[in-house]
Amino acid sequence: MAVCARLCGVGQSRRCRRRQRNNQQDQGSDSDMDEEEEEQIVGQRLGDAGGSSSSGGPERGAATAGPSDAGGEYGSSGGHVNRGGFLDRRSTGPPHPQSLAELPPELLVEIFSLLPGTVLPNVALVCKKFRQILNTETIWRRRCMEEFGMKEDLRKMEAGGVSSQDLYVKRVNPRVKSGRFMKLLPDYEHMDYRDVYTHLLHPYRHILGLWQPDIGPYGGLLNVVVDGLFIIGWMYLPPHDPRVEDPMRRRPLFRIHMWESKKATVECMYGHKGPHKGDIQTVKKDEFSTKCNQTDHHRMPGGRQEEFRTWLEEEWGRTLEEIFHEHMQELILMKFIYTSQYDNCLTYRRIYLPPAMPSDLLQPGLFKGTYGSHGLEIVMLSFHGTSARATKLTGDPNVPAGQLTLDVDLSRPVVLPELEQQRNIDELSRLVLGVHEEVQREVEQQANGTPATVRRPAEGACGGAGGAEEVVAGDAACSDSCHSGNSSSNNPPEALPFVLPFGVMARNEVYPRTCRKCFYGTGLIAGHGFTSPERTPGLFVLFDEDRFGFIWLDLKSFSLYSRLTDHLPHAHAPNMERFEAMLRNMQSWTS
Repeated sequence: MAVCARLCGVGQSRRCRRRQRNNQQDQGSDSDMDEEEEEQIVGQRLGDAGGSSSSGGPERGAATAGPSDAGGEYGSSGGHVNRGGFLDRRSTGPPHPQSLAELPPELLVEIFSLLPGTVLPNVALVCKKFRQILNTETIWRRRCMEEFGMKEDLRKMEAGGVSSQDLYVKRVNPRVKSGRFMKLLPDYEHMDYRDVYTHLLHPYRHILGLWQPDIGPYGGLLNVVVDGLFIIGWMYLPPHDPRVEDPMRRRPLFRIHMWESKKATVECMYGHKGPHKGDIQTVKKDEFSTKCNQTDHHRMPGGRQEEFRTWLEEEWGRTLEEIFHEHMQELILMKFIYTSQYDNCLTYRRIYLPPAMPSDLLQPGLFKGTYGSHGLEIVMLSFHGTSARATKLTGDPNVPAGQLTLDVDLSRPVVLPELEQQRNIDELSRLVLGVHEEVQREVEQQANGTPATVRRPAEGACGGAGGAEEVVAGDAACSDSCHSGNSSSNNPPEALPFVLPFGVMARNEVYPRTCRKCFYGTGLIAGHGFTSPERTPGLFVLFDEDRFGFIWLDLKSFSLYSRLTDHLPHAHAPNMERFEAMLRNMQSWTS
């Protein structure tokens, strides 16, 4: 025990470090190891002392240590008593930690802040020290910021995107005749980031992202985001027809917030009477539903007529007299009657943004486009090998949401003729229909099992006919300048003049007068109720990174599409396989 006291410096006590390190070994092995370690330490000290002079001082005798060395080291200041009872100038700092629990608290806070919030409750079960450190606000604040995008201070937070009418209400105070405004927000001074993470953000993390509401053929686009201390479901509405390049409009459908400590509250935002009680239910994976518990808040004093006029102004930006003048009353009234049935309960299915690849013609994503008398609709542009596809997120009674509205073959470029010839619809039809007939022949040959014949690019493509080399069907039918991956290079293709042919109708007369490339494609048309669907040939026109168009030859109409530039977090597909499976499910929902 004397050896043990000399090694650890505390003597015979219950906290002897020597005993703690060897509590699972018997007493005989302890004594043997003590002697061996003491001889090893003493030998090392004597070797070190041979090359250095002693500092002077009272000599201290030891059974195995050199007197002069021991006295010199023991008498120096600023040293550390090592396990042999000597002062070691080289080890003046604290001993190296042997486990995670021996680290300083500030280092543990930094380490725990890097862990996902889902594993922190398990860390708290390790020991009392970890549990106490996990009460630090810094850890949970960092988790809220990195996982959910909260960038504001909890004590100074303002709920962005919510009007003051929703946040404040005038309450009459009997003692103050003039009244006062009281916030419709909880007392955040008594909350902490751990409560917000544990009872608000983490339980509802599965509903963050993009969703498509099940509203029959009309569909929609819902974006659930963390907005301040709220989780808000924003319904995206296209701009008023035909202003396709205007920003998207948003309307809140529901919100979730911490009204009381350790309790989240769901409120329905539909209607014109302010927030009221609601509920959210998770049906299954990638699907949830909302329910309103106070549907009387959706009704207006003037009855259905007032509700229709208000909806018409918000949805279409028109009055009742204007839609009768434009002969749109049938389509608009049908949509109002159909969508108003879903004001108390809605089911949403998750959708993903398409993953981007270096070979894509342009950045995939969401676009808003013109669809004649149906107004503006939202489509999702994605790339699949040598084809570009646009899928409807919002639809109409003819072609519902979820259907493939455009299918563009990027291996079949078409170069437009001179500007004067572009005005002739017959010349454009001859170019596009020539490619269409060639595609039909190749499909028939593949169906019959005969080998595909070689083909040439469309007349005028890649510098004109006759000068182009023959290309085997299925390969890229153009030179490097027409390859779909060239948009990612630093030198974009030269802009070419573009004009719509005479006789082609366009809802928006303000369209780009230059384009980069043109490709053959097909568009989906159908009768009312999605009857007799048919893919008809057309021309895909790429204007720039944020705009493209499509000329429907059979309909003699032009659709202009503009990119949706809103920031959409938690919306990107994890991989291409998951995205393609989502597209197949979308088509099955509305088929």
